[in-house]
Amino acid sequence: MKIQSKRVWIASQFIEAIIEFNEGKITHILPYGSCEVDIDYGNERILPGFIDVHTHGAYGFDTNDAHPEGLRNWSKNIPEEGVTAFCPTTITQSVEVLTNALKNVVDVVEEGYEGAEIVGIHFEGPYLNVKYKGAQPEQYIIPGTVEQFKHYQKAANGLIKLITMAPENDKNFELTRYLANNGVAVTIGHSACTYEQAVFSVANGAKSFTHVFNGMSPFHHREPNLIGSAFRLRDIYGEIIADGVHSHLANVNTLFTSKGRDKVVMITDSMLAKGCPVGKYVFGGQEVEMYPDGSVHLPDGGLAGSSAKMNVCLRNVVEKALVPIEMAITACTINPAKLINVDDRKGQLCVGYDADIVVLDDEYNVIQTFCRGKKCL
Repeated sequence: MKIQSKRVWIASQFIEAIIEFNEGKITHILPYGSCEVDIDYGNERILPGFIDVHTHGAYGFDTNDAHPEGLRNWSKNIPEEGVTAFCPTTITQSVEVLTNALKNVVDVVEEGYEGAEIVGIHFEGPYLNVKYKGAQPEQYIIPGTVEQFKHYQKAANGLIKLITMAPENDKNFELTRYLANNGVAVTIGHSACTYEQAVFSVANGAKSFTHVFNGMSPFHHREPNLIGSAFRLRDIYGEIIADGVHSHLANVNTLFTSKGRDKVVMITDSMLAKGCPVGKYVFGGQEVEMYPDGSVHLPDGGLAGSSAKMNVCLRNVVEKALVPIEMAITACTINPAKLINVDDRKGQLCVGYDADIVVLDDEYNVIQTFCRGKKCL
């Protein structure tokens, strides 16, 4: 397959180019018009496929549901927003529910599925702080231990690549060190930790902050807390939900300005209501409601995940938050790939990389998505 456009995102710029791919890999990148192509996208933008490392579900399915066809339907349809790889994300629940959820992902990966690639599991909870639990069910929140995590990772057959946890509840940072030494990226979230605790967590291996501004101790000029830590610790990744609901878009701009091009990771934090009608749903065993504006709320009005789409978040970041497009695209592609260590094959358009490609028009609508070389839209 050969495709071309006058705007192909290569080496952090748009150039005129042909991309040839076979058997799921990019094999050649050539000058525009230098040979016959299968599809000419004209002036439409060709980007690396988006990678969503924090997403609980969509289309009526959440990771915790443990229904194989629900997960398959999700992976098949999520390319409609330009996502070519993702991490199904759990929410705090009982040991039984979480274990079954992890095993379900393993079964689907081993038995086969279509669409976006499952590149790992994001284990959000239950090792959190009740004070900033958000939509996480309080009754199942517990301190983490190495032994219990080993149980979960065994159920996941090693697929847990990312974990959200509150470091103030990790005694002597034992679990953080274990995870860092065993290839699991620790991201600090749903946490009341101080600036000093955040620094020591990073010193023991933490790599990221979960959905910055949400579910964390607030910034104050005399006490930076976790939000201040996300700004100050510039070498550490920071997730951002850019739906315009979870954070004011001026603050989204501030985060990008603070962390620079290479350390912001765009996420949706979506849940099962995405792609579904407005109404009431169950998320993490709790009733939630999706409002007409697409926001999802607990009965007390608190936010409970989102129905956001990655292409819309990209548009918000560039067109409304006024973040430079290079920084915005990087946050959707190579940065999440680096966070979960798949940047040797995903996150950029380069010979030898997976043919994960999204074609966008100037309104950020998805025209076509290729997942490992296969048309998925």
